[in-house]
Amino acid sequence: MNRRKFINKSAVAGAGIATGASLMACNDLGASTSDVDNTAFAKAQKENIKKPSPIAICTWGFSGATAKAGELLDNGANALDAIIAGVAAEEENIENTTVGIGATPDREGNVTLDACVMNSDGDCGAVLAVENIVNVAALARKVMEETPHVILAGKGAEEFAYEQGFTKQKLLTEERKEAWKEWLKTSNYKPEINIENHDTIGMLAIDHNGDIAGACTTSGLGYKMKGRVGDSPIIGSGLFVDNEVGGAVATGMGEEVLKTVGSFLIVELMRSGMSPQAACEEAIHRITKKGSRFKDFQIAYIALNKSGETGSHCIHKGFTMMRYQNGENENFSSSYYENKTN
Repeated sequence: MNRRKFINKSAVAGAGIATGASLMACNDLGASTSDVDNTAFAKAQKENIKKPSPIAICTWGFSGATAKAGELLDNGANALDAIIAGVAAEEENIENTTVGIGATPDREGNVTLDACVMNSDGDCGAVLAVENIVNVAALARKVMEETPHVILAGKGAEEFAYEQGFTKQKLLTEERKEAWKEWLKTSNYKPEINIENHDTIGMLAIDHNGDIAGACTTSGLGYKMKGRVGDSPIIGSGLFVDNEVGGAVATGMGEEVLKTVGSFLIVELMRSGMSPQAACEEAIHRITKKGSRFKDFQIAYIALNKSGETGSHCIHKGFTMMRYQNGENENFSSSYYENKTN
């Protein structure tokens, strides 16, 4: 066993024995629970939370992704393994023009991918602007588990991928290449709301142990400037998980998500007592209250709390969320900000 893990586990066990002794001492003296250490009491409360059945949710209608993750969860896989396999279904889907192989290139005609992951221990990993590697969510996991870093970018991330056994693969398909050449005739750059140029896949899951993990993977905005990175691989913006509370992921105009650190905000709102739905709505409100610019872009969030409750909200109508639980794989239309202005 890793020495650090052994020491940590020993410390936790010792703390548990000490806490138990304190509780018994309080009972013997007739003290109320308010006299017990607040941290120990809060921990006891959290341990009494009923574990939900395994669940996986993801942005948009990627039913194959949640089906894959859900199947693994039902068979006892941990949350991180399940979501890495789930998002890989879209990274390897040549028909998906915003994730993995077959994605839309930047203005120079190069496909670059971004991804991040976060596990139930609070560890995380990310890769930015990676070329020639399809499964960048799995690569982000390798950064988390095999390096002392959180983020690797560009050529450094690609070289690390080869060291870890990933194979080099051309990401730009002939179809996307022809579409790019057509785009060059006008070079009109204006992302369209709910159109394929920002359909990131973000996924969250709870496993049989009640542990939460998340992943986010994308090629970013179609025909972006060379080197552009959005919110998707940035921990706290595109994805955030706290195993004591829940998790959230974002999709849409990444620049706007970054400005409010959206996913972290949602988790903190849930920590304060908000439901996943209310937290997603408040995160969208933080964006829309800044003026009318939101009319030109889409942002959507999905969230999951420790009890298995889910929520989703977006600015404009059209966003959907997939949810797999108890063998049912369903697509739900999200509530949206325009409802509150009509």
